[in-house]
Amino acid sequence: MKKNEKKYKAIVMGVSAGGLAALTAILPRFSGNLGLPILIVQHLSPGSDDFLATHFDKLCSLGVKEAEDKETIIKNTIYFAPANYHLMVEQDKTIALSTLEAVQYSRPAIDVLFETAAEAYLEQLICIILTGANCDGTNGILRIRQLKGLVIAQSPESAEVDVMPLSAINKAGVDKILDLKEIAPYINQIITKEIK
Repeated sequence: MKKNEKKYKAIVMGVSAGGLAALTAILPRFSGNLGLPILIVQHLSPGSDDFLATHFDKLCSLGVKEAEDKETIIKNTIYFAPANYHLMVEQDKTIALSTLEAVQYSRPAIDVLFETAAEAYLEQLICIILTGANCDGTNGILRIRQLKGLVIAQSPESAEVDVMPLSAINKAGVDKILDLKEIAPYINQIITKEIK
């Protein structure tokens, strides 16, 4: 691989019940010069405000914001899906927000982000599935794996609610199972190796 030629171009994360603690264990530990965007769906109630983006912007060395429709995705930025909108990645690497019907009883839905990001980034996508109480994300992971992206699941033992990572592991298959505290160091390591 040539110098500065990265295999990976983006990270997507899906999380539900127990998400605040899980994200707090991961996001502040990402390198400030990671060089990738991170797009996150945390299941939210429809009336939720932008607390997550505001909260993590204070804790992280990467920039953090709530995703906006039609904005260009830029590196070293963490994007949270806003409440009541699906977060989608377009082929031109811009964001689309949608009020189409809920998927797996959720809007935003993890499957929607994962499936659209898989189509946009193909094998250059890293996917992380975390704690949660339903099977949202599993179908998206199946698509990511078809297109040769890298899939990481939080170890069910370290998950506050293990249903979501277990579903991904058992029904879709994953490349790596890591405890919460291992996820950010692993990502930092594989990305750093690529740019050496």
